[in-house]
Amino acid sequence: MINLKTILVPSDFSECSEEALHYGLELARRFDAKLHLLHVVPNPVTPAWAVDGFALPVFDVVEDWQKEAARKLRAAVPEADRDRVIVVSVVAAPCAEILAYAESHGVDLIVMGTHGRSGVSHVLLGSIAERVVRRAPCPVLTVRRPEHGFVETEALVAVAAGAEG
Repeated sequence: MINLKTILVPSDFSECSEEALHYGLELARRFDAKLHLLHVVPNPVTPAWAVDGFALPVFDVVEDWQKEAARKLRAAVPEADRDRVIVVSVVAAPCAEILAYAESHGVDLIVMGTHGRSGVSHVLLGSIAERVVRRAPCPVLTVRRPEHGFVETEALVAVAAGAEG
């Protein structure tokens, strides 16, 4: 039997990530699991020499991005689910951080959006989701949007109920 206690949903705030959040929330509800929402702010000054080139207080800007990301993630969680959700925003390389977070927090399932790129755009941009799937320490559920989904969001349920009445 599947026993999910810790679910990770990495978010880049895309439509695909929003859909992954819906799946993650529903799975967390059904399995009474903790849901970790993770946003990784890519480090703009990864090479040490790049720091000297910035006239702005780059670390303040990045810290503001982190705070805003955490605020947006918390706002995306319904009030009834807030006690089961942990929100984290860090500055790092996205793929490496998702994998490290999953490993260090004993994540049972990663639910993440994928843009479904193919061809040249896939070759040029790569796919964080694909790299996570290949290297994750646990199963990974990838979600595309718009695609056939099996999770009904509250808005869809309300619309369906209104159509019936």
